[in-house]
Amino acid sequence: MFNVVFILLRRLQLPLVALIAIYAVAVLGFVLIPGQDDHGNAWHMGFLHAFYVVSYTATTIGFGELPYLFTDAQRLWMTLVVYLSVIAWMYAIGMMLSLVQDSALRALARELTFTRGVRRIAEPFYLVCGYGDTGSLLVRGLADAGMRVVVIDINADRIDALVLDELPIHVPGLCADAGRPASLILAGLHSRRCAGALVLTNNDATNLQIAIAVKLLRPGMLTIARAQTKDAAANLAAFGTDYILNPFELFARILKNSVHAPGLYALDEQLTSVPGEAWSPPLHPPRGNWIVCGYGRFGQAMHDVLRSEEISCGVVEADLDIAGTVHGGCVHGAGTQTGTLVAAGIRTAAALVAGTGNDAHNLSIVMAARAMNPDIFIVARQNQRDNDALFRAARIPLVLQCSRVLAGEVFSIITSPLIVDFLRLAQREDEAWAGEVQRRIRAIMGEHNPDRWIVDIRSHPAPAVSRALAEGARVRISDLRRDPQDRNQQLPSIALLLKRSGELTLLPDEGESLHKGDIVLFCGSPDARRRMEWVTRNHNIFHYVTTGEERASWLLAKLTPHKVQRSVEP
Repeated sequence: MFNVVFILLRRLQLPLVALIAIYAVAVLGFVLIPGQDDHGNAWHMGFLHAFYVVSYTATTIGFGELPYLFTDAQRLWMTLVVYLSVIAWMYAIGMMLSLVQDSALRALARELTFTRGVRRIAEPFYLVCGYGDTGSLLVRGLADAGMRVVVIDINADRIDALVLDELPIHVPGLCADAGRPASLILAGLHSRRCAGALVLTNNDATNLQIAIAVKLLRPGMLTIARAQTKDAAANLAAFGTDYILNPFELFARILKNSVHAPGLYALDEQLTSVPGEAWSPPLHPPRGNWIVCGYGRFGQAMHDVLRSEEISCGVVEADLDIAGTVHGGCVHGAGTQTGTLVAAGIRTAAALVAGTGNDAHNLSIVMAARAMNPDIFIVARQNQRDNDALFRAARIPLVLQCSRVLAGEVFSIITSPLIVDFLRLAQREDEAWAGEVQRRIRAIMGEHNPDRWIVDIRSHPAPAVSRALAEGARVRISDLRRDPQDRNQQLPSIALLLKRSGELTLLPDEGESLHKGDIVLFCGSPDARRRMEWVTRNHNIFHYVTTGEERASWLLAKLTPHKVQRSVEP
C-alpha cells in the first residue's frame, strides 16, 4: 500500500504543486484586495471566506459574490482565478487519467490485491505454478472439493481467465514469473498455511527453478513437479522433489495396463476418476500388429511399451531425421496421407496410435485409418482440452489427454496420497485379483466410481480412535466400518490399504487390529465417508459401535440422569 501511495504522489507531484500554488495565490489576492460592505465601508475578506470563494469557483461548482457584492478589482481578480484554476484542474485530471492507465501502477495495484487475498486465507492452501490446461483443470477440481488454491502464471490472459472462471471459492491469481523466488514468496510460500507447491508449467527449466526455490526456501514442504524429459526428471529428483510426473510415462502406463491388464486399467480409472461419475468398463485392446503415427516423446513411449509387451509395432514419422532413429524401421511420411498408411500396413493392422502433437492431424489420421480399416482399434493423443467435443464425436476408444492425466494424478496425490501407493502395489497383482477388487467395489457402488478417503490414527484426525487405543482398547478395521445408527450394519466401504511404520498392506483383513499412527485407505460411497468421520471423531458414537453400549454426553447425562440417550451425530 505504501508503494502505491508513493507512486501516486510522485506522479502527481507537478499537478499538486500547481493546484496548491494557484489556490494560495488566489486566496492571498482576495485577502489583500479591499472590498465594500453593504454600507459602502471598506472591508477585507478573511482567509476562511477567501478559501471558501476560491474552492467553489475553482471547482466550477458555482459562483456567488459573498458575503458582499465584489468591487471591480475583486471581479477582475476572480476572472483571473477562474481561468488559472480551470487550467490547473484540467492538467491535474489529465495526469490522473493517464496514471490510471499506467501499466506499472495497475500491476502494483493487482499485486496488492493479490497479497491481501493470500493473507486472508485461513485454511491450508496449495500454490499452483502454471494455469494452462493442466493447472486450470486441477484448480477446478480442488476448488470443487473445497480446497484453497493460489495461482501464479506468467501469461496475463490466463490470469484473466482465472478471474472469469466461475469457481465455487475465491482463488487469488498473480501474473508473474514463478521461477523468481520473489514471486513465490509474494504468493505465500513462507506462510505456515502453504501446504505444498504444484509445479505444472510446460517448461522443464522453469519447473526445475521453481522446485529448487521451494526446496531451499521451504525444506520438507510437499512438492509435485511436471517433467517432460528423463533429464529434467533426474534433475528434479536430485533436489528432493516429492513427486515427479512425466505425462508420457503416465500415458505409457495407461496403455500398458489397457493391453497387458485391462482389469488393472479399469481399477486405476475407477480410483482416480471423479467420484460419482459413471463406471467405465475395461478395454480389451488387440495384440496384433500396431501402427504408431508420430515418433516424438509420446510416440517413443508408446513404441517402447508395445515392444516390451512383445507386440509387433510399425512407426510412421514425417520428420526424416527422427525417422532414422527408429529401431526396427519406419515409414517416412505423414500419417494423414493414405499412401503412407497403406505402406505401414493399415489394412491388416489391429490397432493404431495417432500420437502427433497436433490434434487436427491426429483426427485426420483416425478418419483416414477407419476409412481403410473400419474395425481397427484406435488410441489417440489429445493435446488441447478445448477439443473435447471433437474427440468425443470421433468415438475413439482410448483418448490420452495430457492435462487430464496429470491433473488426475496430482489430485489423487493431494486428496488421497495412499491411492498412488495402492495402484503401484496393484501393478504386481494379476487380473484375477483386479477383477475381485472391482467386483467388491461394484457391489457397493453399482455403476458409479467410489469416493476415496483415509483414516489417520492420530490424536487430531481421529480423536475417538486414538483415545480408545490410549485406554488399551482393541480397535479393528471392521469397527470403523460399523454404521453409527446400527452397529450391526456395515458401511458401504472397502479398506484398500494399511500403512503402518512405512510398511504397506494391500486389502488388509477386517479383523486387523489398529495401532496408533496407522493410516487406512478406504473407498466407498460419500455417505459412508461422512458416517465414518462421525465414528472416528465422536467418542460417544465410537463407544457405541465398538461396545454396543449407548452412552450420553456429560451434559445430557446431567440433564437426564435417569435416562440414557444415544448420540448419533457430533
